Amino acid sequence: MQERLPNIEDHRAVRLLQELLRFDTSNPPGNEAPCVGFIDQELRRAGLKTHIVSKDPARPNLVARLPGRGEAPALLLAGHLDVVPADPSSWRHPPFSGTIDEGCLWGRGALDMKGGVAMMLAAFLQACNEGLRPAGDLLFAALADEEAGGRLGAQFLVEEHPSLLAGVRYAIGEFGAFPLRFGGRTFYPVQVDEKTPCLATITVSGAGGHGARISRGGTMARLAAVVRRLDRHRFPVRVPDATRRMILSMAAALPWQLGAALRGLLVPPIAGALLRVLGRHVRPLEPLLRDTATPTIVRAGKVGNVVPRQATLIADCRLLPGTPPHAFLDRLRGAVGKGARVELECFGAAPVEVDWGLYPLLAEILNERTTGGGAVPLLLPASTDARFFNRLGIQTYGFLPMDLPPGFPFLEMIHAANERVPLHCLAFGASCILDLLRRYPSGTTPEGSGGKRRRR
Repeated sequence: MQERLPNIEDHRAVRLLQELLRFDTSNPPGNEAPCVGFIDQELRRAGLKTHIVSKDPARPNLVARLPGRGEAPALLLAGHLDVVPADPSSWRHPPFSGTIDEGCLWGRGALDMKGGVAMMLAAFLQACNEGLRPAGDLLFAALADEEAGGRLGAQFLVEEHPSLLAGVRYAIGEFGAFPLRFGGRTFYPVQVDEKTPCLATITVSGAGGHGARISRGGTMARLAAVVRRLDRHRFPVRVPDATRRMILSMAAALPWQLGAALRGLLVPPIAGALLRVLGRHVRPLEPLLRDTATPTIVRAGKVGNVVPRQATLIADCRLLPGTPPHAFLDRLRGAVGKGARVELECFGAAPVEVDWGLYPLLAEILNERTTGGGAVPLLLPASTDARFFNRLGIQTYGFLPMDLPPGFPFLEMIHAANERVPLHCLAFGASCILDLLRRYPSGTTPEGSGGKRRRR
């Protein structure tokens, strides 16, 4: 159900995003400082005190707090301002122009994730304007460096300035509450957990020499064999709690045959065969059931007429919650075969247990405003700044609601040319988040999943 306003271009979230898009915060180098300065000005104009901290003056982070009544834990709204680079020659409109066309705002970061920042900031400012005194403090954080790993952003904030996040139990941020159309129904996945990001370095060696000589079975052929083996390999199926809940929720809303097939994915001995049979219909669900290792970078020779003695493959690996890195490393070594040296570096980890405390309220807000299959939990196959907040015992939910129209290529636009967001989606998202701020902590449970939350 789309919320449309008479003067949608004048909506605060639209105006904020248009300004945010005009700051080139491509990472590298990032240079978020001017963008943070704009947000700081908006917050101070609303009468809020802000804190700006940085490891690099050009890459600052901002935190603002709206005091509550001290009757509930604090709630954090967090988003990153850096974006991936954009090649203007591939865009219909300049990527940092904030152009409005065809009912959309165009620009790098419109979806990932300045659009989300604009929604949260619009809701936060409106809460200030209303004189809202919630049960718990409300915090807004604008962060640097997420696209390059978060070292100068969320990681720095958590490690060097944890006092700025004192009292926070729950957070919202990327990535979730967008429409997922499956089996003729529309679902709204709310991220509650995410996979652990790792990089695998796989090195093979062989005889070097002159490129004019025949070199069958040499270094490059060995590396190619590793790539082929990884392409064909399937790690074992395992069903994390968030994936199980998501599939059961979806299955209950679907026709019985499709629902039964989905439930079959929860049975590891038959899930692999079902994934092959159902193919593209369930492809988005497969990363939620397996660890993955995807080749991304090859490094080998330096000149064209020399066969390299050594070649290296970098693989982007994502581990399901609960997968020990050492166990994954053993499986990865088995997958690539003998003769290759494999090293693994992991970056943060998901919580051992999800705290479901805020999920009922988030689901209620979405279910009241949408039609179809309703809210479902989501295990994100990628990673966000949530893994850093987890170190402080903060449960993060991906909750940036967007009522995208059918056929809108949302996922295909992220990190791609012509990234854009429909204007009415910004108004819808800001409205949902404002509703959350007004109702928090109504509907939450003290211990979420039934016990004290453990951290890694």
